[in-house]
Amino acid sequence: MATSTQEWIDELKSISVLELAERIKALEEEFGVSATAVAAAAPAAGAGGAEAEPAEAAPTTVDVVITGAGDKKIQVIKVVRAATGLGLKEAKALVDEAPKPVREGVEREEGEKLKAELEEAGASVELR
Repeated sequence: MATSTQEWIDELKSISVLELAERIKALEEEFGVSATAVAAAAPAAGAGGAEAEPAEAAPTTVDVVITGAGDKKIQVIKVVRAATGLGLKEAKALVDEAPKPVREGVEREEGEKLKAELEEAGASVELR
């Protein structure tokens, strides 16, 4: 079952985000690794001995994490769908399973804007 990298990428483009998340989880379990650990370790590895650089790099990107849907759950789902491109079912699942990251590794300004939109819709949100 040898497929080219491009064929594999094209296949991934055609599946839902929820199915992609399930596949990533299965790969993590199969190989005993974590995709988040690799992403978090990469900036620390490039830091070398300079401590000022990581302090500046850390606040430039944030994760927008929804901690609660609030009273206006439907409005929150609409904002999540607009921000992520998820389908209705996937967006509802994300909101129902709070606390969950809505967007990860976004620029601080974009993260604060999304946080404001989600809070306006009634959700409780954190930037990490």
